[in-house]
Amino acid sequence: MIQWWQIILLTIYAGFQIMDELHWYSSAGSAVFSGFITGLIMGDLATGLLIGGSMQMAILGVGTFGGASRIDANSGTLIATAFAVSANMDWQVALSVIGVPVAAILVYTDIAGRMANTFWGHACDADIEKMNWNAYNFHYWMGAVSWCLSRMLPVFLALAFGQPLVEAITVALDGDLKWLGDGLTLAGGMLPAVGFAILLRYLPVKKHIAYLILGFVIAALLGTAFSSIVTVAGDVAILGGAVTLPEGTALVGGSYKGLSMLTIALIGFALAYIYYQQHQNAPVAAVSAGAEGDDEDEL
Repeated sequence: MIQWWQIILLTIYAGFQIMDELHWYSSAGSAVFSGFITGLIMGDLATGLLIGGSMQMAILGVGTFGGASRIDANSGTLIATAFAVSANMDWQVALSVIGVPVAAILVYTDIAGRMANTFWGHACDADIEKMNWNAYNFHYWMGAVSWCLSRMLPVFLALAFGQPLVEAITVALDGDLKWLGDGLTLAGGMLPAVGFAILLRYLPVKKHIAYLILGFVIAALLGTAFSSIVTVAGDVAILGGAVTLPEGTALVGGSYKGLSMLTIALIGFALAYIYYQQHQNAPVAAVSAGAEGDDEDEL
């Protein structure tokens, strides 16, 4: 069960995160930060970071351009993490069954917040014309209150009264509907890839393909290097006497891999392509410069 103090803290954070997203920009109004804070409050930081990170990846290519509303990934992460921890639910299932639907539904509360804020904005305009600064301050802060309530109210209602429903869903997905739960787990694992694909769709990938290849290769190499460092550290601990091996166990506990030919080829291709892009117009520029010099000599 979610404790009353956890509901209060999470409700307060729900209001804080939307204000941070709109005004303060400290990154506390992001899905991954929402998972971090909710995980701390619920006592399971790993689950919070897994759900928050996956939700963050899913919305990488989504933005609120103009006055458009988008899914509320922050509140979806908050509610999914809270229920995943309290109901002992698999985090990927919680992300698919709770996080994404809640984030989509809260689009309507976002619209309600925008409508209320428009009302208070017109009130502020009228106060400026009348030079009624006390009323202006009141209406200005009421706009902030309307934004906070657009998140705090649904989050509070979901956390306070949604626990029995979530527990019933968990039991069903672990029982007769296990096939559905397995499918939702797979869908939850695909969400980060979908978000990354959306992001690539809007980035100038064709123009900067070389840097994309280099980034991918470097990230893969860093993962391999980290694994090798862990292996080396374990072997050093054994040699130093900090760890005792059972009899008959080999000293080297892991494998050390060099760069594959594919990795070298990708790096070479990326560097060659960057060189080509930087120098493809150099001959044209040189010819133009020479022609200008000839013209000056003639004059």
